[in-house]
Amino acid sequence: MSATGLVWTILSLIWGTTWLFIKLGLSDLPPFLFASARFVIALIPLAILQAVRPQPLPRSLNDWKLIAWTGFLTITLNYGLIFWAERFISSGLTAIFYSIFPLAGLTFAHFRLSSEPMTRSKTIGVLLGIFGVATVFGDQLKIADEQAVLASLAVVGASLVTAWAGVSIKARGSHIDPLALTVGQLLVGLLPLLAVGLLFEGNPFAIVWTTRLILVLSYLALVGSALAFVLVYWLMQRMDVTKTQLIPLASTLIAVILGRTFLGEEVNVRTILGGAAILAGLLISILGYARERSGREKSITE
Repeated sequence: MSATGLVWTILSLIWGTTWLFIKLGLSDLPPFLFASARFVIALIPLAILQAVRPQPLPRSLNDWKLIAWTGFLTITLNYGLIFWAERFISSGLTAIFYSIFPLAGLTFAHFRLSSEPMTRSKTIGVLLGIFGVATVFGDQLKIADEQAVLASLAVVGASLVTAWAGVSIKARGSHIDPLALTVGQLLVGLLPLLAVGLLFEGNPFAIVWTTRLILVLSYLALVGSALAFVLVYWLMQRMDVTKTQLIPLASTLIAVILGRTFLGEEVNVRTILGGAAILAGLLISILGYARERSGREKSITE
């Protein structure tokens, strides 16, 4: 296996396991304190790495506004909603709903990036994804309580705001160093999470910090955040973007399997069908994008 293939596999495994670890940690720590603790710990090695690297920090006020706004979307709203939602729905279901994120990004890119218009394959993929979400969500309306339905909506909302932030970065911040961007987003995004946690969830030092909680938190912070960020930056420089976008296909399947195996989470027929539709839509969109780009490159060389 090549180095890029190995890193792709590692990232798929990491992002496939984080949903399970979030679920485990929520039994010991409330969601907003849990999320903020994850990013406080993750920020330490990333900030050290940023300090020792020669890459300059952004100097434009507009760049810092973009970092602050996308940090609020991707850290505060995204992870706040996910950690809150996983108290009421399974880790596998959370991963399935969140896998709409790349398809939402394709849709938003159509309106904000002239170089990435919607095509037939992308449209089919997005429609399949919407059908998949509707199928799984319709099942939740029948079998789940009100909190589980709200949690499902929260995860879909988290995927949408993260997709919007990603497109915003591509439209206005592609020149910003990725590590500086991430450190800035973490600094801005974790503060509201921490404030909400301290105001509504109590004193974090009064919580019983079990060995399991420390291990779970360490894994999510150091492996699921700090290491994963470094690996994805490395991979993005060496692998075609269409291949990196296939990671959610593998990670979602891993999350469902782990939830079923270790937590006994139920996966019914409608959830399987809906999840399959979402992942099929993502695959169709990415393969279509790859064909279109290959055709453009061929026409240029000719």
